[in-house]
Parts: sequence; C-alpha cells; structure tokens
Amino acid sequence: MSEKKEPSLLDGFKAFLMRGNVIDLAVAVVIGAAFTKIVNSVVEGVINPLVGAIGTQDLNRYSSCLSGPCGYDQETGEVVAGIPIMWGNVLSAALSFLITAAVVYFLMVLPMAKYLARQAARKAEKEGVAEAMEVSELEVLKEIRDELVAQRSGTAGPASREDGPGTTGPQPPQG
Repeated sequence: MSEKKEPSLLDGFKAFLMRGNVIDLAVAVVIGAAFTKIVNSVVEGVINPLVGAIGTQDLNRYSSCLSGPCGYDQETGEVVAGIPIMWGNVLSAALSFLITAAVVYFLMVLPMAKYLARQAARKAEKEGVAEAMEVSELEVLKEIRDELVAQRSGTAGPASREDGPGTTGPQPPQG
C-alpha cells in the first residue's frame, strides 16, 4: 500500500500566494493606497478652500463644544477646556468617501460595465449566427436524407412535392 503524502506547509503557502486572486488583491490594495493620497489632496486642495469661502479653510476645525466653552492651546492646538465634538472631521471623511466612490464608479466601474456588456452582446451575436447556421445546415441535411430515403423506396419524398421546401419543380416519374 502506498501512503498519500500530505503537502507541506510551505507548499500550501506557495500555492496560496500563486493564486491569481491574491495577487489581484495585493495590486488593488497598493493602487487603493495611492488613490487615497490623490483623493485626500483633492479634498485638501479643492474642497476645503471651497468650504473655506463660507467659513474656515480646514474642515477639521469645525467643531462644537459639548460642555462649556472649549479652550484651545494656541501653540499646540490641543483642547485645554471643554469637550469638543469634531464634526468637521466626519464631514471631511464623508466628502473624501463620496469623491472616492464617484471617481471609482465613473472612471472604473461604469466603463468596465459598458465594455463587458458590449463583449456579451458580441458573444451573443456570434452564438446566434452560429445557431442559425447549425439550424439551416440541419434542415438541408434532413432534406437530403428524406430525398435519399424516397429514392430508395421508389416513392416521392417530402422534398419532391411541389409545395414542399426546397422544391425545384415537378419531378419526373421514377420507374
């Protein structure tokens, strides 16, 4: 009897790393990190100044004090009195998320969906043409078969009738 050798831990790890989806995931994480920097710079360089036209240029500075007046250290910017609710941070993160989602959707998801739909339509069209060719070939082969059977038996087949498909006119009597 031969025993089946179990794969080693290292072989399993190597197989895991060599799977395509792991590599795709790693690429997505790296691109996502780089894309996050772009989105953050858009928020800080474009969105924050637009919001700054209304108030402060830094969304992170928008806050409300939960208890009493909030006091900040002028040098460090740390809270020295009160309990601030930093709703500007939430607003900034929400804007970053919306911008990221919009860019991903309009520049990646939507074009890919349109491309895949065109590919599916082309494939369906090719399959439809191939199916039509198969059907017409099948019909021709059936007519040939029926004609051969009719010739062997000495009777007129369905293809030799004047009203049948593939008729070329009256056939001479066989005999």
